[in-house]
Amino acid sequence: MGKHITRRDFVRATALAVTAPMVMSTATRTFAQAEAQGQFEATAESLKKYECPQWFRDAKFGIWAHWGPQAVPGMGDWYARKLYQEGGADYKYQVEHYGHPSKVGYKDIIPLWKAEKWEPDRLMELYKKAGARYFVAQAVHHDNFDNWDSKYHKWNAVKMGPQKDVVGLWREAALKQGLRFGVSEHLGASYTWFQDSHGADKTGPLAGVPYDGANPEWQDLYHPKAAPDDKGWYSKNPAWHQEWFNRISDVIDRYQPDLLYSDGGIPFGEVGRKLVAHFYNSSMQHHGGKVEAVYNSKRQGSGEYIEGANVLDVERGGMKDIQKYPWQTDTSTGDWFYRKRDRYKTAAQVIHLLADIVSKNGNMLLNVVQLPDGSLPPVMETFVAEMADWMNVNGEAIYETRPWNIYGEGPTVIAGGAFRENFPFTADDVRFTSKGSTLYAIALGVPTKELRIKSISKKAAKVGDIQVVGSDQKLQWKQEDDALSIQPLAQWPCKHAVSFRIKTAEG
Repeated sequence: MGKHITRRDFVRATALAVTAPMVMSTATRTFAQAEAQGQFEATAESLKKYECPQWFRDAKFGIWAHWGPQAVPGMGDWYARKLYQEGGADYKYQVEHYGHPSKVGYKDIIPLWKAEKWEPDRLMELYKKAGARYFVAQAVHHDNFDNWDSKYHKWNAVKMGPQKDVVGLWREAALKQGLRFGVSEHLGASYTWFQDSHGADKTGPLAGVPYDGANPEWQDLYHPKAAPDDKGWYSKNPAWHQEWFNRISDVIDRYQPDLLYSDGGIPFGEVGRKLVAHFYNSSMQHHGGKVEAVYNSKRQGSGEYIEGANVLDVERGGMKDIQKYPWQTDTSTGDWFYRKRDRYKTAAQVIHLLADIVSKNGNMLLNVVQLPDGSLPPVMETFVAEMADWMNVNGEAIYETRPWNIYGEGPTVIAGGAFRENFPFTADDVRFTSKGSTLYAIALGVPTKELRIKSISKKAAKVGDIQVVGSDQKLQWKQEDDALSIQPLAQWPCKHAVSFRIKTAEG
């Protein structure tokens, strides 16, 4: 099996390279034309004036459709790239099921994405019941395929594949349910990410025969070959920077999303900052001078991170402690795209992560894996139903809350950072949130014995009353010198995690 290059490894990978001109749309849009009249300019100082909007701080939980043509083979994330990596599992699958990539490549997978069972209204209703307060649609992944009626790119979902405005239909469904709507763009990395499509087998009967990405006919999908020094996550090619700006500003102008996610740091220096400024200024134009926009970017890897200028996103990870600024974890129930025989997160795992994230001033954006036809795998239908049951009972301990003095306590040690998210939480791990004078303590499990919360001892706070969220049963508790002790109920109101509503008394 060939080496699997992960998203983290890619920034150190060597790009294939020969100098080639950039294929560009004749319809270009200058940066000056796109800049709306507003308070934000393309400087770090200007962007630091940004303040995270109240809706995002209150929402806490969003659902993401990380969905597109790469779901078709059922091999998971990055299929469009890995099918060109000789000897790897995806390459072997491509050869066996579709044909050798010198003849049959990713361009031939795209027409197979039909989305014939996709019901955006039904799914959005489920997601709202599951607790989502915002919804994010994938606008474009690294595969360079636009999921909207793209003004600048013919490889899009209206002209090919499902022949539907996927982003537009998601937006309609989200707004109908009263959810905030966002889009994710992974386009910035596409130019260098797709360079394997220009290679060829090194061994075997087709050794040296170029893959279909080397054919000039398809370079508007696969890009030209990168220059020798054009390596890493984000290309150095200024023409590509313009292409990225054109297409992502098209999404902003066409759909007025309240959230925009970039898969990396702010791309391309001043070009990326101009895009962010345009996003914020456009939001002000559509919301009576108020910035309702949230821009997510990452600190790790390539690109620029300006603290306070946007909302930090941490992929499949979290934080060790309470953060000064609101932030977000993006994660998935399984692989990012549908993978056959995948192992999915349970509702309990997601609920525990959510409580931990919210206790530290964060939000969770969760991808619910979809089949290529647009429906949910049966396990995901069960998952969203379990999330709905828990959020219906415990939502008050999550929504509109703010961090308490400390995030929590318990035996499980949390390692902060990206790609660190699977922790063996127990009912002895407790996370705190607050709302006004009310403190919430969320046990990350269902207590079967006395629960002792050391952070709410007599010395720490004076407790007036404690109730179990979602239950009218009388709770037996006692505040001691070293801890608050709570006796278990015979029947708790929910599975997976239990929330306590604690009224503190002045004294």
